[in-house]
Amino acid sequence: MLEVAAVMGAKVLERFPAGAPRGSWPAEEYAARRRAEGQPAAVVMDLKSDAFLVVVPARDED
Repeated sequence: MLEVAAVMGAKVLERFPAGAPRGSWPAEEYAARRRAEGQPAAVVMDLKSDAFLVVVPARDED
């Protein structure tokens, strides 16, 4: 997970396995809740770990 954050310059908030049931989008739902709170959350796929990551841009103080 640190590799993804370092390459993207992003902080990983949460990770979700890619094998969610059909029609279920837990990473997208989590990111939508973060965006509703004012965080610029996005979902990216980490192919190496086969997981969806919810990330936000890293801040200088992080």
